[in-house]
Amino acid sequence: MIHSTAIIHPKAQIGSDCEIGPYCVIGEHVTLGEKCKLHAHVVVDGHTVLGARNEIFPFAAIGLKTQDLKWSGGVTHLRVGDDNVFREGVTIHSGTKDGDTTVVGSHNLFLTHVHIAHDCQIGNHIIMSGFVGLAGHVIVEDHAVLGGYTAVHQFCRIGTRCMTGGCSRIPQDVTPFTIVEGNPAVARAINKINLERAGFSDEAQSALRSAYKIIFREELSTANALAKVEAEVPPLPEVKHLVQFIRASERGICK
Repeated sequence: MIHSTAIIHPKAQIGSDCEIGPYCVIGEHVTLGEKCKLHAHVVVDGHTVLGARNEIFPFAAIGLKTQDLKWSGGVTHLRVGDDNVFREGVTIHSGTKDGDTTVVGSHNLFLTHVHIAHDCQIGNHIIMSGFVGLAGHVIVEDHAVLGGYTAVHQFCRIGTRCMTGGCSRIPQDVTPFTIVEGNPAVARAINKINLERAGFSDEAQSALRSAYKIIFREELSTANALAKVEAEVPPLPEVKHLVQFIRASERGICK
C-alpha cells in the first residue's frame, strides 16, 4: 500500500491500511491514522497528527512551518480529525509560538488550493470551495460553507451554518445562520436553504428571521439590537447562540 518512491521517515507513525502514493514525503514527527489515503506528491511534515480515513490529493502540503514573521522557533503542532478530504494544492500550517496548535476537525471538505494559516481552529462538516484563504487565528464553526476565493482576515470568526459568497472579503466576524457576500462582505439574508436541509424547525427558522431583521435591518446599535432580540424573540437555542456569538465579537460583525 506504500509506493516504492515515497519517502517516509523511519520514526513516522503510519496507521494500518494506509495508502501512500508515488513521491509522497512524510516527516519524522508525523502520525497518520488508519486507512488514510495520500495520492501522489503529497507532503506531510512537522509535528502533525492526522486521524483516520483522511484523503489527501496531489501537491497538498500539510503541517509545515507557519509563514508568520513572528516565528521564533519552538515546537508547534497541527492536529487533524477523521474523514476529511483535502483536494489538490491545499496548504495547512502549524502554529506560530512554541506549543501552539492549528486544529482541523472531522468530516470537512477542502477544495483545490484552500489555504489554512497558522493557529486556525476549524470545526466539523465544513466545506471550503476552491482558493479560500484563511489568515492566522481564524475560527470556523461547524457546518459553515465558504464560497470560492473567500478571503478571511486574521482573528475573524465564521459562525455555524453560515455561507459566504464567492470572492467575498471577510474583515469581521460572520454571524451564524446568515449569508454574507461582497467586498467587504455584508449580510444578505438568513441561510434559509441550509436551515431547511438540516431539519431546523419552522419555529427556529421564524425566530432567526425575526432576530435577523432586528440586528441587520432596524439600524439599531449592536447593544440595543441584542437587547431587543432577547426581549422580543423566543429564547430558542439557535437565537441564544446568535446573540452570544455577536456579544463575544472583538472585531465586530459583517453587517
